[in-house]
Amino acid sequence: MNAHPGPLGPQANADPMIDPFGRMVSYLRVSVTDRCDFRCTYCMAEHMVFLPKKDLLSLEEMERLCSAFIDKGVKKIRLTGGEPLVRHNIMYLVRALGGKLGAGGLEELTLTTNGSQLSRYAAELAECGVRRINVSVDTLDPVKFKQITRTGDLSKVLAGIDAAQAAGIHVKLNAVALKDFNEREIPEIMRWAHGRGMDMTVIETMPMGEIEEDRTDRYLPLSELRQSLEQQFTLENIPYRTGGPARYVEVAETGGRLGFITPMTHNFCESCNRVRLTCTGTLYMCLGQEDAADLRAVLRETDDDTVLSAAIDEAIRRKPKGHDFIIDRTHNRPAVARHMSVTGG
Repeated sequence: MNAHPGPLGPQANADPMIDPFGRMVSYLRVSVTDRCDFRCTYCMAEHMVFLPKKDLLSLEEMERLCSAFIDKGVKKIRLTGGEPLVRHNIMYLVRALGGKLGAGGLEELTLTTNGSQLSRYAAELAECGVRRINVSVDTLDPVKFKQITRTGDLSKVLAGIDAAQAAGIHVKLNAVALKDFNEREIPEIMRWAHGRGMDMTVIETMPMGEIEEDRTDRYLPLSELRQSLEQQFTLENIPYRTGGPARYVEVAETGGRLGFITPMTHNFCESCNRVRLTCTGTLYMCLGQEDAADLRAVLRETDDDTVLSAAIDEAIRRKPKGHDFIIDRTHNRPAVARHMSVTGG
């Protein structure tokens, strides 16, 4: 067994990760925990059973894995959850990865958060090199916010956004479009976001994990939402990209950008450059497929990073062309059994 000096040994295979369809994998999303302090109705069951803490990778193991991916060509890492900022001592990992920005090979470190802990961490995130974050806000109505999140406090989230912007972090607002819940609010949320210099992205709900409600009751195709928005706004397609699946328009009346993430109505798989690592060390090559690779076992069996690199290569060779999401009355079971909080949003 060869000990590795630091997170990545000198023998590691630095070949880039090219999947069977010629797509280069350069974007890693890391779910640092499946736990969250919210229980959003479209994402989780009210009484979630979370993973035993002993099953989770240590932060040091996550750092080693991320280092291996950076060595193999990953340029962007997004930390997700659950809620990433509820993971104990999470800033150890943020600081370690922040040290790899620039000369270390990493071009961007970002995260997706519900905003509940941002007031506490925003300044330190900025110090570590985080320049951009996504914050999930599905409504600006405090009563409806409590309803959709079950446990969330909108005022804390808005204070967190204030803290992030004060720290110089660019905030993008994410909103899941939900029929008969927030569809009429989207214009108001967009005006508010753009008025504060924030981009906004709307997202179709995805069939992942068992929840109490029927997703067909909440599913709102973004093609319908866009048609509705075009009755009062001028939307111009633009080539702006952030590395993720959103397709953007510029809104003439607000001067801001609006993104659409449409896993249901317009499959975005043809340009997929992403893989997802869970907090247990499971690598999912596709959000909407069950095939996965157990990297935790490799991590714990050997300190030889050439073995780890080979395991990553083997997994990338199995990356599928796309997912098979569908929501309708005849498919009222989730497309995949795991909750979004397990894989990472």
